[in-house]
Amino acid sequence: MSFRSRTRTAGIFYVPGFPRGVKWLLISNVAIFILDFFARFADLHGPIVILFALTPEAVVKNFAIWQLATYMFLHGGFGHILWNMLALWMFGADLEGVWGMRRFLQFYFFCGIGAGVCVVLANFALPWGNPLIPTIGSSGAIFGILMAYAMLYPTRTILFGFLIPIQVKYFVMIVGAIAFLSSFQVNTGVSEFAHLGGLLFGYLFLKAPKNMQFDLAGPVRRQYSDWKLRRAKKKFQVYLRKQGPGRDPRVH
Repeated sequence: MSFRSRTRTAGIFYVPGFPRGVKWLLISNVAIFILDFFARFADLHGPIVILFALTPEAVVKNFAIWQLATYMFLHGGFGHILWNMLALWMFGADLEGVWGMRRFLQFYFFCGIGAGVCVVLANFALPWGNPLIPTIGSSGAIFGILMAYAMLYPTRTILFGFLIPIQVKYFVMIVGAIAFLSSFQVNTGVSEFAHLGGLLFGYLFLKAPKNMQFDLAGPVRRQYSDWKLRRAKKKFQVYLRKQGPGRDPRVH
């Protein structure tokens, strides 16, 4: 799915680069896919799915909160990971170029985890939901990227299916409508709740006040900083005790 922009030189197809955040997401997803592929030959695929795929019942009843993030790095087959990684590169590279790596990764995980929350809630709340079915794939985060791209570059033209030229805003409207209508079908093999959740959280991220930060790793980072500070204080106290009371306190 190539694309071109009216803001660029007409008739020249634009190929994005590989900014660091997108590059490491691509490497991580492909590496985990390869490991999971060979794990099938050792009968380890089942335990991997049980532990790391997003199963709503496990999240709610067993408090498997990590699955809200880990499910994004598992994929069901070559076609599944190919299209997700292609969309991540083609649309995500421009977003990271505008936002920078840190904000782009915050956005990616915000949409992916938010989509996971939607999957859990929908499978418990809706009559046709099934909280026992696991969900895998980065499509929730990818749909968030599509929403952000359509909001930032609505008139940019892509080639849908490499054949049909269409503006990004209309493309996202179409895929959003398809996901919404498909969400009423049972046993399709595709988690449309994740797609819709990704679109929703992508929209919320861009519409939130500019001073609002969606730093999902912030609490962990602050706890680590506090731990380092406490450790430094303890070392300094030990150092002072070793120096003894006779040392001139004015020396520094």
